Amino acid sequence: METDRIVALRCHGTDVPPVLDHIAAPRPGAGEVLIRIKACGLNFADLLMVKGTYQATPPAPFTLGMEVAGQILQCGAGVDLIPGTRVAVFGGSGGLAEQGVFPADRVVALPDAMSYEDAAALQIAYGTSHVALAHRARLQKGECLLVLGATGGVGLTAVELGKLMGARVIAVARGEEKRAIALRAGADVFIDSATQDIRTEVKALGGADVVYDPVGGEMFEAAFRACNPEARILVIGFASGTVPQPKPNHMLVKNIDLMGFYWASYLNFRPGVVTDSIATLMEWHSRGLIHPHISHTLPLERATEGLELLRSRRATGKVVITI
Repeated sequence: METDRIVALRCHGTDVPPVLDHIAAPRPGAGEVLIRIKACGLNFADLLMVKGTYQATPPAPFTLGMEVAGQILQCGAGVDLIPGTRVAVFGGSGGLAEQGVFPADRVVALPDAMSYEDAAALQIAYGTSHVALAHRARLQKGECLLVLGATGGVGLTAVELGKLMGARVIAVARGEEKRAIALRAGADVFIDSATQDIRTEVKALGGADVVYDPVGGEMFEAAFRACNPEARILVIGFASGTVPQPKPNHMLVKNIDLMGFYWASYLNFRPGVVTDSIATLMEWHSRGLIHPHISHTLPLERATEGLELLRSRRATGKVVITI
């Protein structure tokens, strides 16, 4: 049922805490769908948007929330999707609200057995890791995959997918209490970055063929120095807050590939890469091969608590907001 006003978590300026507002209900334009949002996955990028430092931050005021799942309420002109259909969509923003308008060509129908929470947790985290590992790095069976930030939202999916793709997975995270989480996701070895030296430990295990790095900073340097010849390093993000400065001469000597990766960009220049990946992930989920790890599920009125869980690194896996 449509309403005239909805509740949404809004940003009103750079580095200003977001607040719950009552705003006019959106209406779909041509090529768009109106969705009754049931669940929204939180991402580290949401924190960057609040600070105004994310590369795709909308102009204020705007509604936070990048990936959602829900039901189609209404279709705009030129859209032949069926109202009531359960769907997931990456919108980039607008997800932390009771309703949202999104491009129809990004909508993916949900399998009957998939919950809204799993669907909201799957798109960015699993999509990022799957396209990065399979499409960019072309991870091969038997290779050694080193995952930094391995118990975070994307890191945990890299561990799980890397193991599913036949790699030997070394998981790195801070704090011994995260060992069980990483091993349960499929890691063969866990390295506690708080007490162990990453470079020494990885080299003792034979070195890394592919590095998955959403952290940057000192961890990047340690992983770089533990790479085998012809290794591929996937630059996923900079959760540490420090952008590393790799040495091209060292890359030359070891024939190392440094690969930048931003999942959402493919929606602009090669959308088929994303849609094919999501179809594969949906199939794997339906076969019970992947299991989204959701550490916290909170209602919309507690969404700022969810963002704080990400900021303080107390979340393992995904934080999902239900609406």
